[in-house]
Amino acid sequence: MQTFQEILSQIDAHIGGSQWFVFALLGTGLFFTVYLKFPQIRYFKHALRIVKGTYDKKTDKGDTSHFQALATALSGTVGTGNIAGVAFAIYLGGPAALFWMLVTAVLGMTTKFVEVTLSHKYRETDAQGLIAGGPMYYMKNALNMKWLAAIFAIATVFSSFGTGNLPQINSISNSIYATFGIQHYITGGILAILLGIVIIGGIKRIAKVTEKLVPAMAIIYFIGALSVILYNYQNIFPSIEAIFVDVFTGTAAVGGFLGASFAFAFNRGVNRGLFSNEAGQGSAPIAHAAARAHEPVSEGMVAILEPFIDTIIICSLTGLVLLSSGVWHMKHENTFQKADMTILAENIKDDTPENKEKLFKFIAGEEKIALFNGDLHVTKGKIENNTTIIHARSVAEDVKVYYQNKEYTGLIKVKNGSITATQGDKNAENFKIEGKSLMHSAPMTAFAFTKGFFGDYGQYIVSIGLLLFAFSTAISWSYYGGRAITYLFGSGAVIYYRILYVIGFFLASFIDTTIVWIFSGITIAFMTLPNLFGILMLRKDMKKTVKQYWIDFKKEYPDAKIPEKID
Repeated sequence: MQTFQEILSQIDAHIGGSQWFVFALLGTGLFFTVYLKFPQIRYFKHALRIVKGTYDKKTDKGDTSHFQALATALSGTVGTGNIAGVAFAIYLGGPAALFWMLVTAVLGMTTKFVEVTLSHKYRETDAQGLIAGGPMYYMKNALNMKWLAAIFAIATVFSSFGTGNLPQINSISNSIYATFGIQHYITGGILAILLGIVIIGGIKRIAKVTEKLVPAMAIIYFIGALSVILYNYQNIFPSIEAIFVDVFTGTAAVGGFLGASFAFAFNRGVNRGLFSNEAGQGSAPIAHAAARAHEPVSEGMVAILEPFIDTIIICSLTGLVLLSSGVWHMKHENTFQKADMTILAENIKDDTPENKEKLFKFIAGEEKIALFNGDLHVTKGKIENNTTIIHARSVAEDVKVYYQNKEYTGLIKVKNGSITATQGDKNAENFKIEGKSLMHSAPMTAFAFTKGFFGDYGQYIVSIGLLLFAFSTAISWSYYGGRAITYLFGSGAVIYYRILYVIGFFLASFIDTTIVWIFSGITIAFMTLPNLFGILMLRKDMKKTVKQYWIDFKKEYPDAKIPEKID
């Protein structure tokens, strides 16, 4: 498993986690922001009126309302990225990572506007009479690039697992286990059954479920987050300062946090920002294509609201919770995941600036430290060797080893810093190693929510919020993947995809978190790149379409004030 993780990490380093992918994503958003003269600002109020149904017509063609399309798209974006993803970004890049998440969202508002408008413009009606849309249709119908459309559709299928399936249930099961002690496979099994029941009903049932889930989960989470931020009111301004002060320098070591470079903050902030709001990925256009509208630009404007709600509001709340509570640099009792653990051949404590810098450079791959090879001697759960255990990018403390819930005495074989086998016939997978280390993903956010007015009960808000957020994301992404399968193989193949989707959902409830997130980063890039290419190729088409929209709108509503010169 360690080797598999290393392979995925290498792929991710050259694609999703690389500088060129980040610049491609931000560069596209920046280009369209300037090219279309900041539509995310100028069209914001108009977008709110459209969502309220101010300009709806009875003759509008589609399967869902504007609000249902927005709710479905939001349910696909508001998920683990808002709870686990923010925590993971700060865990990797420090507070400055949140700044780059927000930058991604502001530029992403324009990117969403463009991709949804084009998707709506070139949508089709399938053999079953349902509206079919998404980037593959403007690649085929506008660019006449069927090969690119096929690549994007294949990428969408993979990304439905990497974005909407595996990380969602993995975060849910980890959070439920940490909060209630319920085994991962039980949570996975129950939710997999519920998922199967919902997604069989198609887009209309999905829309009905998500329009109720999204507002409910947002209110619950908002109240819980505010309770933590206000309880730690004295840390609000220092937290905001930390987000902006270290943007271009990286974050220095503090507490158990060993530091983060500018590159880590930038890359992971943008990467997690994209995972959260999916701007440029091409997923939301599939949901919005089903909306009832008589022309495409109005639905594109509805999409402007998504990154604003998803990242600028909800992710900022999560970030302030993590920073104001201070948990992002606190060590806490953890059950160690072996794929996230490295054993060093020497004992290095993180009690001096020199040691912290040495350990940070090792984690960042800038400096080598000898890895432990040989036998770990364990007596009554305590490791006797003079070693250092790195877990979750921090020096682990108070480490205890258990076998079948009892303190272990014996040997543990280690090769290149990783546990491989143990004394006798005992399998390494049956061992549990616990201790204090940094937390990340959903457990970190759950821990932060205990630092507010609700105390230990705060973690239940995260568990419930994550359950609703992530489950609704899994529902929406099953629709995205299903539309991609329909494009590739016809509607008859969708049932087989849904079966695999539910099985994958169950299996991901008990596999390693680190591997899930790395795979997620790869699939995001695989789906995003062809979509960015497509919308850039259609830039003139987009500009012409927007101009025609305002001309037609002014004719129909001559007394309305519009944020556009049409002369």
